[in-house]
Amino acid sequence: MTYGMRMDTRTSRPEGGRDWRDGAGRYALMPLRIFLGVTFVYAGLDKLTDGAFMKDAGAGSIGDMMRAVRDSSAVPALVDLALKSPAGFGYAIALGELAVGIGTLLGLLSRLAALGGALISLSLWLTVSWASDPYYYGNDLAYLMAWLPLVLAGAPMLSLDALLRARRRRGSGGYA
Repeated sequence: MTYGMRMDTRTSRPEGGRDWRDGAGRYALMPLRIFLGVTFVYAGLDKLTDGAFMKDAGAGSIGDMMRAVRDSSAVPALVDLALKSPAGFGYAIALGELAVGIGTLLGLLSRLAALGGALISLSLWLTVSWASDPYYYGNDLAYLMAWLPLVLAGAPMLSLDALLRARRRRGSGGYA
């Protein structure tokens, strides 16, 4: 007779060998992937289609926004770098957001896409939203934290990465 706590709480498994928690665990990152992917695609397209945003100066321009946050940012040198070519920086951010969002939604190079999203969010947090008080009002920090699980786990389900991995495994006899 054994005394103490029982470690295995599942005594029976449904047909197919997996219970609902296993399935839920495999798909747990999908809502985050969809949210971040859609949000970054939208943010990139919004910047690319906003006539005022890509200008060096003027209401709603990237140049004026960067000049406004320069003295309150954590890394003024990063803002100074962006101010050397505000429109170029604006295009880099917009195209980066678009690439990250598409890669995340498709699950293609998903860890790299997530790392790109984390780096974009980090740079925006250290520049644009650094002065938010209290700190949790700055949304870029929350986006940075949201990217980290995808950096670590990638897109193991419903992704081009998973499809390519499965093809490589089949092509090598299942040992890849």
